[in-house]
Amino acid sequence: MKKTFPIITVLISISLFGLIFFQYMWLQSVKDIKEQTLKTSVISASGNAAIRLMEEKKAFLPPVKKIDFLFPERPQYDFRKMSTMQRFSKQEIQSIIKEELVIAGLKKIPFEFSVTDNSITGDQISSDRFSEYDLDTISNVKQVVLLTAASGTEFEGIMPEEFLVVIVPNQKNIVLKELMWFILSAIFFTLIIITAFFLTLRSLFVQKKLGEIKSDFINNMTHEFKTPLATISLAVDALKNEKVKADQVKTDYFTGIIKEENIRMNKQVETILQASLLEKNEVQVNLKKLSAHEFIENAVNNIILPLEQKNGKLDVHLDAAVDNVLIDEVHFTNIVNNLLDNAMKYSKDEPKIKLTTFNNGQHFKIRIEDDGIGMNKETLSRIFEKFYRAHTGNVHNVKGFGLGLSYVKTMVEAHLGTIKAESVLGKGSTFTLSFPLAK
Repeated sequence: MKKTFPIITVLISISLFGLIFFQYMWLQSVKDIKEQTLKTSVISASGNAAIRLMEEKKAFLPPVKKIDFLFPERPQYDFRKMSTMQRFSKQEIQSIIKEELVIAGLKKIPFEFSVTDNSITGDQISSDRFSEYDLDTISNVKQVVLLTAASGTEFEGIMPEEFLVVIVPNQKNIVLKELMWFILSAIFFTLIIITAFFLTLRSLFVQKKLGEIKSDFINNMTHEFKTPLATISLAVDALKNEKVKADQVKTDYFTGIIKEENIRMNKQVETILQASLLEKNEVQVNLKKLSAHEFIENAVNNIILPLEQKNGKLDVHLDAAVDNVLIDEVHFTNIVNNLLDNAMKYSKDEPKIKLTTFNNGQHFKIRIEDDGIGMNKETLSRIFEKFYRAHTGNVHNVKGFGLGLSYVKTMVEAHLGTIKAESVLGKGSTFTLSFPLAK
């Protein structure tokens, strides 16, 4: 699993980046094709509009008499074809161009136009916003010489050249608007794939973590049960000895050892069963309005004897003026017991523990401080996880299943309270519990 997990992560990451890259290239290619198609359609529509402007409403201006100085008796007339600007209004020219754009498949496309007799200067008919655009900076300008379609006729060249200029502004925006659903769909499905990949990796990571936790838990449980079983076995062997049988004091001593180890094993089994009930949300709390100080004193009495055996010291300051809290008698006592027990287990040779209660607004608070080995940031962020146990460094006598603080947090929340942990590595830890006062 250690080797497979990184390989799977790398392969999924490469495939994901490859998929995104080729999808981007595909969209870029489609965009280029669309832009070229739009440009070709505009050119074709502009050319067709120019042909219609040249062929429709054919008319000539009144002939102008010309005098031939060599043959004055032969009058000559100059016939001039009417220009596009003379034959069409601005609205008619706009309508013709729009019709050709629709025929070319470009419905509702914005465009600007101008008809001029000198492409840039001179008389012209233009759309309202044509002057806002600089022709030198726009790539999609189509300019058509309007006399092209009249080439080869008998009137070729008898009128000045006119030019039709058609502009389709914001061509890229038009293309992007057409592709918007494709782009949004691509982004949507890409996000789905990314989410699926993330969840897959997360599941693999969780499974890997659970596998490690399971192995640690089984190893730890085996050790926890092996020690009392070995002690009981030795005590039973000792009781079989004839000398021990004859000595009532020794018999009572070994019988007491068996009883203590049996109680210890029962507590361990109870801890595991309790964790299972917590996981299934089957633990019931019976909250009553009671004095918190009374149950804190009970928990303190439970820890005094083992603390004295380690030459430890416990400072208790019950300073809260109001201590009426909604309490489950058993679980509240267990909460304080677990925290005091942890403070003792993770302390140095002579533990120094301080327990303080105080009021803060409408809350009853308990602070438990120790001068133990402390925790680093990583451990501090994970101490309330089920089965998680901190590395204890040189402290080798710390036993348990890593369920204590998980239980504490769950029970504190069941009492509608909160718990906060602070610690400095090598300098000890502080746990602060807050419970709402009973109304």
